[in-house]
Amino acid sequence: MTRRTLPQRAHGVAVKVCGLTRPSDADRAGELGAAALGVVLAPSPRQVGVARAAEVLEVAPTGVLRVGVFVDPEPGFVAEVVGACGLDWVQLSGREPPEVALKIMEEVGAVLSARVPGAVSPPAGAGAKGLETAPPPPGLLKAVHVRGPEDLRAAADYPADAFLLDSPPLGGRMGGTGRSFDWTLANALPWERRRVVLAGGLTAQNLARAVAAVRPGMVDVSSGVESAPGIKDAARLRSFLEAAARIGLEEGSWRG
Repeated sequence: MTRRTLPQRAHGVAVKVCGLTRPSDADRAGELGAAALGVVLAPSPRQVGVARAAEVLEVAPTGVLRVGVFVDPEPGFVAEVVGACGLDWVQLSGREPPEVALKIMEEVGAVLSARVPGAVSPPAGAGAKGLETAPPPPGLLKAVHVRGPEDLRAAADYPADAFLLDSPPLGGRMGGTGRSFDWTLANALPWERRRVVLAGGLTAQNLARAVAAVRPGMVDVSSGVESAPGIKDAARLRSFLEAAARIGLEEGSWRG
């Protein structure tokens, strides 16, 4: 059963700004209307350590989601980062099979429960009043590197709350390559479009065309708003978020 859903926008499309390495950039993105802020905790030009990730995400305004990006991680490491950074979403961008993803999320849930001594779950049909409960686990966002329709079919039953569609790896890098993929492949999506995050080479200039083709619940931008890897450019960031806010989405086709 889905635990988490992607944020929705009454107008425009929600934006996740990823690959953040500086609190100042995260603060600016939140002020400009980003729905989610992401940090990379895997080998990448934008990689940050746990302490730095916590510093970057600490500035997230209320209601802005915190996302940690991992590539084939150990479950214990993910749990450590969730606890240190208060992650709302765990993004798995490697080759993690379903059973590994489930093990990771079980470890995260166990760590969160252990942080609340004596925490109990409310009995069925009862309210939570008077009970000390563990915080809800983060949602699971699985990256799918799209080469063709077979990649979408292979991930159809993956135990994730939402799916991030990205371009294929380049030079060992699992994301942030600045390349897009064939958006028409989204015609064969096996999930509701509201569960899809579109990534891969998005800029303020191509965003409207990308969203019209895929109609995702959210878009993800990293290199498209940078002056250098991990360094967000204020003007590009503003242009992208303003472009996202202007996008018109057809209610019937997008929400389905």
